[in-house]
Amino acid sequence: MSDALALLSQHPALFLGIVALFGLIVGSFLNVVIHRLPIMMEREWRAQCRHLLALAASSETAEPFDLVEPRSRCPQCSHPVSAWENIPLLSYVLLRGRCAACGARISPRYPLVELLTALFSVAVAWRFGLTWTTAFALLLTWALVALTFIDLEHQLLPDTITVPFLWLGLALSLFGLFVDSHASISGALVGYLSLWSVYHLFRWLTGKEGMGYGDFKLFALLGAWLGWQSLPLVILLSSLVGAIAGIALILLQGRNRNLPIPFGPYLAGAGWIALMWGQDLLHWYTASWAGG
Repeated sequence: MSDALALLSQHPALFLGIVALFGLIVGSFLNVVIHRLPIMMEREWRAQCRHLLALAASSETAEPFDLVEPRSRCPQCSHPVSAWENIPLLSYVLLRGRCAACGARISPRYPLVELLTALFSVAVAWRFGLTWTTAFALLLTWALVALTFIDLEHQLLPDTITVPFLWLGLALSLFGLFVDSHASISGALVGYLSLWSVYHLFRWLTGKEGMGYGDFKLFALLGAWLGWQSLPLVILLSSLVGAIAGIALILLQGRNRNLPIPFGPYLAGAGWIALMWGQDLLHWYTASWAGG
């Protein structure tokens, strides 16, 4: 084991290449999470409602449906996806983006998630090197990718992802891997309560809901990992990118300005930037402000 680590430390290109390949594999699994987790949540909600209303169990609960079962199938013709059809990126190119059986179009989201996961993973490995920081930063990166695409497609930020990663961030603070415990606990509290306060103030003033509770938990998660000091940077970056994206959608696509735009992807993206370069950005801002 030590020999393998020494080899990787002496050959950074080999280390980054392995991370890239592993990132592609993880990206393929994240596609399963992005597709199936909202369906699993919906089925659970329906089962709970049927139980409360004393209704008979639905037929959809007869067969297992989780992140492992059943085997992936084409949503149009139910063709089982074989191993060669499930190779990250390569299968999509070879199949020309279509089902091998019926020719139905495969969503470009699948190769996009795989490619982004690989690229972000390589960036993390390059930034932090062969360290424990890289290992846990990769876990957070993958979680943020999954949350981003789930929120884009379903306007959901599942507790099954945000809550465990919130606790993991708090646990890591005991070892000072990213921030100390004081900054982590304060970050989680400030992150949740700040957006919670904005939400209720906005609803009191307008009678509308500006964001969801999942956004509070995601911001608390980022606070637990990055500390309270990074939260102003995260909210500034996410608000800026969100405003630009919202205006672009209205102007270019004619999107109804009254339709909600999920805030989670912008929080996740800003949080990842803060994870990677937050300290550099804060130092640059402080130096610029002091110099001005």
